[in-house]
Amino acid sequence: MILPITILIIGFAILIKGADWLVSGASSLAKKHNVSDLVIGLTIVSFGTSAPELIVNSIASLQNHSDIIFGNVIGSNNLNLFVILGIVGLIMPITVQSSTVWKEIPISFFAIIVVFVLSNRLFLQTNNVLSRMDGLVLLILFLLFLFYIYKQMKTERLELEIATKELSNWKIWGLISIGLAGLVFGGKLVVNNAIEIAVDFGVSEKIIGLTIIAAGTSLPELVTSVVAALKKNSDIAIGNIIGSNIFNLLLILSVSSLINPIRYNPSFNTDMYILAGGTAFLFIAMFTLGKKKLDRWEAGILLATFIIYTIYLIGKEV
Repeated sequence: MILPITILIIGFAILIKGADWLVSGASSLAKKHNVSDLVIGLTIVSFGTSAPELIVNSIASLQNHSDIIFGNVIGSNNLNLFVILGIVGLIMPITVQSSTVWKEIPISFFAIIVVFVLSNRLFLQTNNVLSRMDGLVLLILFLLFLFYIYKQMKTERLELEIATKELSNWKIWGLISIGLAGLVFGGKLVVNNAIEIAVDFGVSEKIIGLTIIAAGTSLPELVTSVVAALKKNSDIAIGNIIGSNIFNLLLILSVSSLINPIRYNPSFNTDMYILAGGTAFLFIAMFTLGKKKLDRWEAGILLATFIIYTIYLIGKEV
């Protein structure tokens, strides 16, 4: 038992470092081609923090582990929303831009509804499966979201600083190549050993996906948002979380279902309700006391809700 746990931790370390190298290499490459910091932040960095989920889910899809796929995406999003925003909000009340309140948060809520409807086949008398056609729908919605980001960049003059060093071409491509290799190798270690731990402990793949794998793949978002909060950059902190949640639902689930149709376990509906409720709470929180701000007491509610729900989840399994 000690060996699979150790290898799982090593897998997470390789996964996160791989994402870090990939982002560093891609950011340097973009800088060399005069791509703006904003474009880099909204595309490369957002993709980089979601890369661990993408790789883990792609491997899980190839191996037909549906519960791990949905558990990782829904679990990561709940961790992002309740834990990371909760921690960041306790460090510093988060002031939110109007576009995030009126556009990004509703887009995130809309993505939850779409995934819920498609996964539960609410308008089709078929089995609960996220099909390749559903994956194509999600991918089209993701491309529309990227188009929205592009339009935002045209209308808003924002600055997003990303520390990049002047690197030679061979170092840039070396970082990108090693980063991708680290993501794939680390992802395989995480999936295979998480499954082995689940079997040994008699815990379902659903719970492993919602907790251990989700926590591990959400580390990049946690580090990015906490550092942003400590630097008093609330836009990056909340933008990273909302953006990552949209990426997970629309991009990662679409890629996973295009590789293999994913069987949906209706027991995930409760987790989806929690995610939708948390997103709605975040929207409502923008209009209480300090407007367009997540206050410390509201962040505390988010964190406490997740702790209580996690205890409930584990209690059901024991």
